[in-house]
Amino acid sequence: MNRLGGKSNSGEGGELPERFGTEFNSAIKQVASGRFGVTRDYLLSAQEIQIKMAQGAKPGEGGHLPGAKVTESVAKTRCSTPGISLISPPPHHDIYSIEDLAELIYDLKCVGEQAKITVKLVSSTGVGTIASGVAKAGAGGILISGGEGGTGAAPMSSVHHAGLPWEIGLAEAHQVLCRNRLRQKVTLETDGKLMTGHDVMVALLLGAEEFGFATAPLITLGCRMMRVCHLGTCPFGIATQNPELRKRFIGKPEYVERFMLFIAGQMRRIMAKLGARTVDELVGRSDLLKMKADAKLDLSDLIGFARNTHFFPDAKHDFHLSERTDVRLFQDHVHLMTTDRAFGTMLRGERHIQAQGCGGQSFGAFLPQGQQITLYGVANDYLGKGLSGGTLAVCPPVDSLWRQEDTLIGNVALYGATSGRAFIAGMAGERFAVRNSGAWAVVEGVGDHGCEYMTGGRVAVLGPVGDNFAAGMSGGIAWVLDEKDDLQDRMNPGHVQLYPVSQEDAQELKLLLQLHEQATGSKKARDILKRFDAYLPKFKAVISDEYLSYLKGA
Repeated sequence: MNRLGGKSNSGEGGELPERFGTEFNSAIKQVASGRFGVTRDYLLSAQEIQIKMAQGAKPGEGGHLPGAKVTESVAKTRCSTPGISLISPPPHHDIYSIEDLAELIYDLKCVGEQAKITVKLVSSTGVGTIASGVAKAGAGGILISGGEGGTGAAPMSSVHHAGLPWEIGLAEAHQVLCRNRLRQKVTLETDGKLMTGHDVMVALLLGAEEFGFATAPLITLGCRMMRVCHLGTCPFGIATQNPELRKRFIGKPEYVERFMLFIAGQMRRIMAKLGARTVDELVGRSDLLKMKADAKLDLSDLIGFARNTHFFPDAKHDFHLSERTDVRLFQDHVHLMTTDRAFGTMLRGERHIQAQGCGGQSFGAFLPQGQQITLYGVANDYLGKGLSGGTLAVCPPVDSLWRQEDTLIGNVALYGATSGRAFIAGMAGERFAVRNSGAWAVVEGVGDHGCEYMTGGRVAVLGPVGDNFAAGMSGGIAWVLDEKDDLQDRMNPGHVQLYPVSQEDAQELKLLLQLHEQATGSKKARDILKRFDAYLPKFKAVISDEYLSYLKGA
């Protein structure tokens, strides 16, 4: 697609770093609920960053990649551990409102300043209202995904009974955006088994100006729709990591190039019949569509609205990034307010920042290696989102009376962190370290759903935990100070077990506590270190069976 001037999409599974900046680089990098492989470098290599809210073939569902398919290469791509199952949660845990979506759009824009941020929605009645909210939230593009496409790994119940045709959602999105004078602010794309140039022309006339293909190019590469993608037994060597089966793969890039040129050729012939020279002049011209004489459905709502409105570059959202505190920061001391969102994300070079006040949402998001921020104060939700090697430390406000049970940071901290360290000298809210795949962290208490879907890294909790701890956790280790001996009742037993801390792990735990005490001056850590041997039996190691087997075999 790079050769043709188009864009390939990495999908939600990430991309190998060695592809960045080469001919094999995917111009579109996807950010899905699992945040697999979403590092700072991954985002910086993108021309377009796509937030995948859902998939047309299985709307509202997550995904599960069995451990047997997580090879060394897959694990490297997804910043995870070989042989450990990976679960994609159904929702993004940092998006529960349109304001949350606007925050993620802003966070990603702070990382990839030159990248276009788009949002993938599912075709449905009412999607026009959602699309309007997405446009107001600052997205540069909207994708309406239909229910006819999708991977062979989608459950058959979803393939046959979930999702709606792209035509319904696309027509509504275009019409509602036009009526709200928002259509010129965003590009509109659709996908969902576009197979011919005729399909593309219908999408164009209904309001799309960009078009996504998956099934048809896959077939040109040799796919025969066996629908065993999830089993790793693809007989054509495509959806498998088995080296013997992969030898059967016969696809070449030229096959996809030729197919796309055929699509373009068919489009040009149809455009010539309509007397049009450019794609732009046909966007939204639904008056050029007509129903078949024997049609049993009334499609007037789809084709009864003709307005040639499309994206206009000068109308795109202005994020005012040049006005950010971290862009204008020339010293290493700063006072923050809640309006300082995603502070640190746009810092350049190796820095150690000392901050006071209140860190806004997404404090230290995607912070890279070589950068360290110490905050004397409190922080809002999403601290350390996508942490990528940097170090974050949060201490109670200076000269304040702070109780250990007081909450110091908000919800969903370290969501999708891939590496780095975080030290929190107080309580965290809900979903601490959800989908953490490599960061090391210390916190002095967490709310509900701590370490949910975690696949790697280490987390030490020096205080109480909320309900449903370690739900869906398949990798990494959580060390919990279980002074009340009630962790068994708090944790989710689906994937994990409780074990005493081994002597080898005890040394890692002790080192982590020492780093925590140095970074934050934590009184709790200091007390534990003074009587470490007495405290050690009170710590419980939370580990999945899969990860324990991996450690024993390593």
